[in-house]
Order: sequence, then structure tokens, then C-alpha cells
Amino acid sequence: MTNILAIETSCDETAVAIVNNRQVYSNVVASQIPIHKLYGGVVPEVASRQHLENINLVVTQALEQAQLGWDRIDAIATTCAPGLVGALLVGQTAAKTLAMIHNKSFLGIHHLEGHIYATYLGDPTLEPPFLSLLVSGGHTSLIYVKDCGVYETLGQTRDDAAGEAFDKVARLLQLGYPGGPVIDSLAKQGNPRAFKLPEGKVSLPEGGYHPYDASFSGLKTAVLRLVQKLENESSDELPLSDIAASFQETVAKGLTKRAIKCALDYGLTKIAVGGGVAANSALRHHLSEASASQDIQVIFPPLKFCTDNAAMIACAAADHFKRGHTSALNLKVRSRMHLSQVMELYDSKI
Repeated sequence: MTNILAIETSCDETAVAIVNNRQVYSNVVASQIPIHKLYGGVVPEVASRQHLENINLVVTQALEQAQLGWDRIDAIATTCAPGLVGALLVGQTAAKTLAMIHNKSFLGIHHLEGHIYATYLGDPTLEPPFLSLLVSGGHTSLIYVKDCGVYETLGQTRDDAAGEAFDKVARLLQLGYPGGPVIDSLAKQGNPRAFKLPEGKVSLPEGGYHPYDASFSGLKTAVLRLVQKLENESSDELPLSDIAASFQETVAKGLTKRAIKCALDYGLTKIAVGGGVAANSALRHHLSEASASQDIQVIFPPLKFCTDNAAMIACAAADHFKRGHTSALNLKVRSRMHLSQVMELYDSKI
């Protein structure tokens, strides 16, 4: 039995968790949303300072919640890429320091790999191969998961990520930050067929459209033009719930169509969804309905593991550690790193 303590500070959540394989012993998250709400989005310098203030307390809380001492921890992991460099440095410095002080193995984890492993926490029987639909504020990808550390990106957004589009549309509608939860809540009161919005297809040079890639910038612009049109035509209040519902429906159906086609084309019978947008009710509804009709199993993580958390990082680290992967203490953080480069993070064996 191997206990992994993991730290996640890639953006605006200071998170620490302790996981044994796929069993979560503790999962503590100190959210910065109330602070960044004032600015309408994440301010990197503010995020880094908050991580510095929170990290020691969150580590202590995670150990207390798990009722474990350092003698029961086998390895320490942290997110090292991609993310905000200042924020990543706080988590990695803490993890390396703890590893040295307590003589533990150290592992650097790719943030997107963590989101893939979040689904393992909801379904302990899940094993590759499967298709991962990763939809978050910074990434929207279709990833062929072949094994631990072996990934092939089959489709991705060409501009805004799905979560980013939610945030921008929410800002346009003056709904506040973050946009995903508030649009999801408002959309439940609206008509998803009230307004026809463009899905956002990606053209190919030789003609036709890329079957798996997505684009959300055009959809965002279409919502802007719709709002301007409605404001010019009437002095009445905007039908915010109908706009939110129509926008959300377009995103959910577009993601569903691409994921199902990709799974069928590659003969994959499981779709695992990860990232903050995996919590969206319309996406969950449409993807569950469409997958059932095609005899495809769709797996969503528990809601608490959709957004950034350290349990998913610990789960990924547990699988790597079990295979003998460890990272050097001179490992550097990286603001960008393709998922196909994951194995570059490990250079030693247990």
C-alpha cells in the first residue's frame, strides 16, 4: 500500500491531498475565487501570493484529515506543468522541500494527466485504453489514453477552450466570474432553442471540416452580436436565461458530437470526461444520452474532482510511482508542456 501526498497550485486553487492508489484519504482545497472575482479573472501575481499564504496550512490539514504522519507517506508529488509559473513554483518548492526533509521520493505531474486520472477516482475499475474528453478553462482536447504516460491527442480547440468561452460569455452578460457555474444555473431557467448559434467548425485546407477539432471564438462573437442586436431592437431587459441556455446547449452538443465520432472512429468503448466543464449539466446530459445510444460507456468524475484538486494529481502520481517512475529534485516548472512529453518528467527508478 502506497500513500502519496500531492500538491496542486497550477492556477488559483491551493490544494493538497493524500491518496492510496485510487482511495482518497484527504482532499483539501483552499479556493481563491472570492479574491479573483474582484478582477473578473485570475491575476497570476495575486494567485502566487495566496499560494504562499495557504500552502503550509493546507498541507497540515490534509495530514490531519487523513490521520497520517510523515512516516506513513511514501512519496510527494506536485503539479509541475502546465500552469502559471509563479503559482507552480510555490507548490513545487514546497513539495521538494518536504521530500528532502522527510527523505521521500519526489514526482512531478502534468496537470492535464491529473484531469485524466480524476475519472479513475470515480470509477476504480477504469483502465486504458479509452478516450478522454478533457474540457477545462485552459484546455479542450480529445485524448487517446493508451497507458499510463502514453497519450495521443486526436482533437483540440483551435482558439478559446470551452471553459474560457464560458468565462468570456459570462463577462459579456455581466454574470460574474467564474462563468461556468453561473451560466449552468441560469441556463436551467431558459430555452436552449431560443437562439440558433454557430457550432464552431474548423475548416480543412483541402475542404470540409476537421472531425475532432473545435473552435469557440466564433461562438463567443456570435453571442456578442446577438446581445448587440437585442439591445438595438428593444429597451427591454436581455433574456439572459435564454441566451445562457442557447450558448450552453451549443457547446455541449458540439463537444458531444466530436467525442462520440472520435470514439467510434477509433473503436473505443469508453469516454472519460475531465476538467471543470465536466461538471456542466448539459454536457453530462447530452454525452450520457448519445453514448448510451452507441453502446459507449461514459464516465464523469465526482463533481468535487472536476475542478483543480490535488487528489487527481496524487492518483496519477500513484500510478507512475507503482511503475518505478520518480523525478529529479532539479526538475523545473514549465508554463507549457504537451501531454505527449509526460515521460520527460521522470528520469530515475525506485
